[in-house]
Parts: sequence; structure tokens; C-alpha cells
Amino acid sequence: MYLIDFFQRTARKANIPVFVYLLLNIFIIGIVTSSVIDVPTWQGMLLGIALYIVSLAVALSPFGEMILRFQTGCKKICREDQRAFLEPIFQEVYTQAKRMDPSISDNIQLYINDETEPNAFATGRKTICVTKGLLNMPVDQIKATLAHEFGHLSHKDTDLVLVVSVGNLIVSAIILGIRLAIEIFHFILGIVMIFVGGWEGVVGLAVNAIYRMILTFVIAGLTWLWTKIGILLVMKSSRSNEYEADAFAFQMGYGKELGQLLDSIEDYQGTKGLFANLASSHPDTNERIARLQNMGNGYQAVYDVPAQSTYQPQQIQAVTQEAAPTQPICRMSQTEKTPQESFLGKMQLYIYCTHCGGQMDADANFCTKCGARVLH
Repeated sequence: MYLIDFFQRTARKANIPVFVYLLLNIFIIGIVTSSVIDVPTWQGMLLGIALYIVSLAVALSPFGEMILRFQTGCKKICREDQRAFLEPIFQEVYTQAKRMDPSISDNIQLYINDETEPNAFATGRKTICVTKGLLNMPVDQIKATLAHEFGHLSHKDTDLVLVVSVGNLIVSAIILGIRLAIEIFHFILGIVMIFVGGWEGVVGLAVNAIYRMILTFVIAGLTWLWTKIGILLVMKSSRSNEYEADAFAFQMGYGKELGQLLDSIEDYQGTKGLFANLASSHPDTNERIARLQNMGNGYQAVYDVPAQSTYQPQQIQAVTQEAAPTQPICRMSQTEKTPQESFLGKMQLYIYCTHCGGQMDADANFCTKCGARVLH
């Protein structure tokens, strides 16, 4: 039934890193359990697996799904206009996804959160959540996004994430218990050293503090290393699963629209460093689009190329002088301008034409006697 279907769906090459991480988690749980209750290692491993299964059952229950929705900010769609817009789109894609994979649950619900980035995600077993920002995208691209998320549900990717999360929670609880035990031990030892008093008490307190610091450092370092290993292994599988969910959307007929959406939301992805890229749950957008194009989705971005300029420098002639006039030119030098005083006592500037000797006003353009053009 469910467990058999779960392992059949998740037993894929893309999920090998996750299963390696899960086995390591179970091994740690088993070792710690056998040490705490003083039983053979194999019995501790069995107890660890049993604890894992019980925790997973709680996570897969409606209560666990409700907690997941709370953690991711998913809420019921209460606005009538949003519901009227999204519900028909969701039901159309849901019907298509069920036609492709009848094993998809019959009661998957649509939720929304307040994120402004256009996105959607599936969580738990029966939840798909869209962001508020997705409402601003074209309808076909919203359908493509939902088809992608149904691909995750079809492949049981979200169930696998739950399994990993439960394992991490148990290991985190174990680490917390160890640190708490260390703190209690050192607190009690510190009180004892105070009562001992004297030089021995002072030395005991110093050794106690150093020992506590070393243990805390070692546990914190191992926890950090374990977290980083887990992130790298799980996210590698997650990136592979994104490609498979893209392929599911392509098979549903939304390859082109998904490519358009990925191109339009690429600006929301900031520049990342090496570890950030390795730790990202999504592969590079251009890689995803390239794979969709290789499937034959027909999407090709259209880039606006400015029309070629008609400017041809060799065809432009610079005009630095006016065409030669047909009439004679009178060229006047400054020394040929003679000031004369009018009868009103005001100064009036006159010039004389070098062509015919005629007198004219200094600002005249043509000789009034011969008509020659004056160049000032």
C-alpha cells in the first residue's frame, strides 16, 4: 500500500544521496539509543528505526500537515476574487495530473501565502501553496507552475522531504539531550568543587570549565558538519527532482509556459556563492530551460534587437562653406570702415564697397550701388 508505493516512487537514482543521509541518520539514532539504554547495537538500531517510523506516522498525519502549513505560512484562500480566479485553474490542472497519474491523492487542497515572489510549492502529501505574487502572472504560466508541483506529489518528493525532516528532528533532539546532560553534569561538578574549597576546588573549577568548553566546541563542530553534509546530500537530490517535476509539467503540455515563467522570474534569484549554489534546492534556471528546450517544448526567448541604424558616415558630406554666390562679393576689412558723425551728433559707422567704392551702412548685406554681396 502506501509504504510500498512510497518506496517504488522514491527508489530513483536522483534520490540516492537522500537515502545515504537517511541511513546515516538511522545509524546515529541506533548508536545513541543502544548507548543510553545499554542494549546491543543491533537492538538499538531496531529501536531507532521504530522511533523513526512512529515519528514519520505523526508527520504524515493531518496534524503533521497542519504544522507544515503553519511553518510555511500557508493559509486558506479567504478572498472571493482570489478564489474565483485560482480555483478553476487549479481544478483544471488537478484533473489533468490525475489523468496522468491516478495515484495522486484525491483531496489535495490549494492554499496561499503572502510572499510577493511568483512561486508555488507542494508540502506534505495533500497541500499545494501558491504565493500572492503568482497571481500577477499569465494564466498559462500559473497552470505550468501547478503542473510542476503536481509532479512533485506524483513522485512522492514531498513525502521524502518529510522523512528527512523527521530524521533531522530526532537527531537534533538527541544532540540537545547530550548538550543538556553535559550542562547538568558540569553544574553539579561545579557545586561539588565549591564545597571542596581550597586549592583543589579552584583547580577543579578550572578543569571543569575547560572540559565543558572542549565538549561544547566538539559537539557544535560535529553538529555543524553533520548539518552541512545533510544539506549537500538532500539538496542534490532536490535539484534532480526539480528536473523531473519539470518533465512532468512538460508531459502535461505546459513545457513552453514553464519556460516562459522560469525566464520571467529569473531576476528574483540573486548571485550565490559556491556553497549557496550547492545548498540550493533548485538548479540553475538556464539549465532547467535548456532541458525543457531539449525535450522540444518550443520555447525560445525573443530578445529585442534595435533596428540597424541607417547612418552611413561615408555618405554624409560635411558642408563647411556656403555655395559660391552668383553676384560679386565685397570683402571688407576693418581698416576700410570709416566712422562719420551725423548731424545729430551721434556716431554712425559707414563702410565702402571695394567693388565699386559706394558708401553703405556698416550692417548692410548688399551694396546699394552695385548690388555686390558684403561679407562681414
